[in-house]
Amino acid sequence: MKGSVGIKVLIGIIVLLVIIAGILLGMKILGKEQLQGEILEGNQEKENVGTAVVEVKEPKIFQGNDRPIAVMIDNHTGAMPQAGLNDAYLVYEIIVEGGESRLMALFKGVNLEKIGPVRSARHYFLDYALENDAIYVHYGWSPQAQSDIEKLAVNNMNGIYESESSFWRTKDKYAPHNVATSTEKILEIAKRKGYATTSNKKSVLNYIADEVNLETDMEATTVTIPYSPSNEVRYEYDTVTKRYTRYSRDKKQVDWTTGETVTTKNILIVKCENWTLTGEQKTGRQTIDNIKTLDGYYITNGKAIAITAEKDGRISQTVYKDLQGNEIQVNDGNTFIQICPINSEIEITPGIPQENTEENTNVINP
Repeated sequence: MKGSVGIKVLIGIIVLLVIIAGILLGMKILGKEQLQGEILEGNQEKENVGTAVVEVKEPKIFQGNDRPIAVMIDNHTGAMPQAGLNDAYLVYEIIVEGGESRLMALFKGVNLEKIGPVRSARHYFLDYALENDAIYVHYGWSPQAQSDIEKLAVNNMNGIYESESSFWRTKDKYAPHNVATSTEKILEIAKRKGYATTSNKKSVLNYIADEVNLETDMEATTVTIPYSPSNEVRYEYDTVTKRYTRYSRDKKQVDWTTGETVTTKNILIVKCENWTLTGEQKTGRQTIDNIKTLDGYYITNGKAIAITAEKDGRISQTVYKDLQGNEIQVNDGNTFIQICPINSEIEITPGIPQENTEENTNVINP
């Protein structure tokens, strides 16, 4: 009897120990899972926090879905100073008759009360308005431009046929160098004509937000581009602002409205053959051979590299590449594209230290 009681007590003790061990094991497993859960949750929070604070940089010069507006700008001495060049994200300069050049300024998402002086269209500027999907604005046109605008169904507006409140002549310049307009008036006309005022066309240039510093030995402190013996463009680099000041015919260019100096972050030079039209158009008007691969330079932050400009159709976008065949990255800022005569004697000169000016007068003439 006593023996059976002892056995029962022993069994009870063993069962109790097993239960206690099970409870302890369960608590240990539960605690470990809870700890792992807390660690995982903490990591997720860190990842979420990390994601929240990471700022994705996007270029600012070409944002939004506003459709670009391309305005023909007079570049005659009688037209200077011009209004709006500092507000354009892109400006093309190309030779016209008489050794002169004309500008086409592209605006996107800006509100300007005065742009100009506005001048007449030339047919080869259409190639660059079209590749930017821009509304083309001009005051008059050459016969070739009129024909191509109609043939290519270009969204355009000729100020000659618009009201004087939309394209007006100013009193501080003389005709034909004194026509001005505004973005508000341009958009009103575009709406009346049924033109789209938004666009999802990508930028022609490969802008990036991070600073582009060219890996090259070609210093570019002064850049000189002759369009003709009487028409020379020059850019001077400012090491403080990291921008280029623009000069035309040895005169610093300023804004017509604000008086601010005209500057640019980027310069693209493209050397292109041009010649005088013959036949019925004996007016000295030019044409250019630009639907091909052309040579040139990309200049920014005081440096220059050789590039090519590839364009395979009038509407297709030009692709600017380095000599290794890679599309170039362009600094986030405004750009002047200098499409100059193929025989233009371009000079890209390095900085000359003031204490040693006599020994450092070497000039790079690409």
